[in-house]
Amino acid sequence: MKISLKSLLATGMMLAASWSQAQSADHVFRVSAIPDEAPTELQRKFKPLGEYLEKKIGMKVEFTPVTDYAASVEALINKKVDMVWFGGFTFVQANERSKGQITPLVQRAEDEKFRSVFVTTNKSINSLNDLKGKTLSFGSESSTSGHLMPRYYLLAAKINPDTDLKRIAFSGAHDATVAAVAGGKVDAGALNISVWEKLVEAKKVDPAVVRVFYTTPGYYDYNWSVRTDMNADLKKKLADAFLELDANKPEDKAIMELQRASKFIPTKAENYKNIEAAAKNAGLLK
Repeated sequence: MKISLKSLLATGMMLAASWSQAQSADHVFRVSAIPDEAPTELQRKFKPLGEYLEKKIGMKVEFTPVTDYAASVEALINKKVDMVWFGGFTFVQANERSKGQITPLVQRAEDEKFRSVFVTTNKSINSLNDLKGKTLSFGSESSTSGHLMPRYYLLAAKINPDTDLKRIAFSGAHDATVAAVAGGKVDAGALNISVWEKLVEAKKVDPAVVRVFYTTPGYYDYNWSVRTDMNADLKKKLADAFLELDANKPEDKAIMELQRASKFIPTKAENYKNIEAAAKNAGLLK
């Protein structure tokens, strides 16, 4: 039987297309997040969002935990994961480390004016100035809301945490900071307001015992980031999926509650210039 070149080419194109589809079907879209809370909590928060994204992008979505903030940066840059939930500072670090090859995709509306809180059980601490000579716990060293911005506002109040405080510690996560304060390991702690409110709502902390004595002004913080070289169609599908989430829809309600978001909005690298400046001012970014 004689087979024409045209038929061979057509068959070849069909096989290539089938192979490409199979590869796409086998591909896993890996997502990670800075470990600002316990790993089990991060997994719990992501599960319904991951299931939603699977339907929207037509790929299997898996959550890949990392050991620390620096690991989340390296995982995205080195293509170990495809998308990461960054804090403002970790985004700045990732963007600098990759020479501008990280794109912040979306953020919660709440992240336009995010805040940190300082908490204590000590009745003599009622202002930032009262922290002089006391012990204080931050979260992770790379945390925007658990270290960078609290340090920035301490410095703005003419308090150098490295010289004016008796001792500073790093708990590694926001919930661990509250535990350190509640357990009397430190006199005070700084953490993000979202985790604080969640702990209070869940009755995991008594605000009459562990109380907020200072709340920072607002600043840009968390975002979902991808590599700039990501396929444009996939990038659009992801952004659209987040932007379509509606807290008023029953099917989206659980996702939005776990993400502590009223809605998701587009974001851009320029939004984090103040975070970058704060990091340089605090000596945390060279």
